[in-house]
Amino acid sequence: MADTLQFDLVSPERKLASLAATQVQIPGMGGDLTAMPNHAPFLTTLRPGVVRVTAGSETAEFVVTGGFAEVSPTAATVLAERAVPRGEFAADMAADLLAEAERHLAEAPEEMRMSAGQRLRDVLALKSQLSL
Repeated sequence: MADTLQFDLVSPERKLASLAATQVQIPGMGGDLTAMPNHAPFLTTLRPGVVRVTAGSETAEFVVTGGFAEVSPTAATVLAERAVPRGEFAADMAADLLAEAERHLAEAPEEMRMSAGQRLRDVLALKSQLSL
């Protein structure tokens, strides 16, 4: 039994991480999940949140705004809309993300209002989680 899985985090701008991890916490649209070696295959969309990657005694955190995650027994890959290391995510970025979510809700057609409202709630929860 392998004790690590390959973790890759990619955004349109750059590859942010590629390492052997012991666990990866992912903010899935249906709820948070933790991928570990030998995890059942799984594909999910992401909500705004924090991806936490543990490799040995080290933990790295990345803020993602959405995207997709694919988990297999040997790997976890996150393809993010936007992603930055948590230490680089500043209050102005959070304010921009919130303004974007509020605008999308205000402009959303009726059939999209529920998902736009959920996106706004997810952004507010992220701001609270990061104390911004």
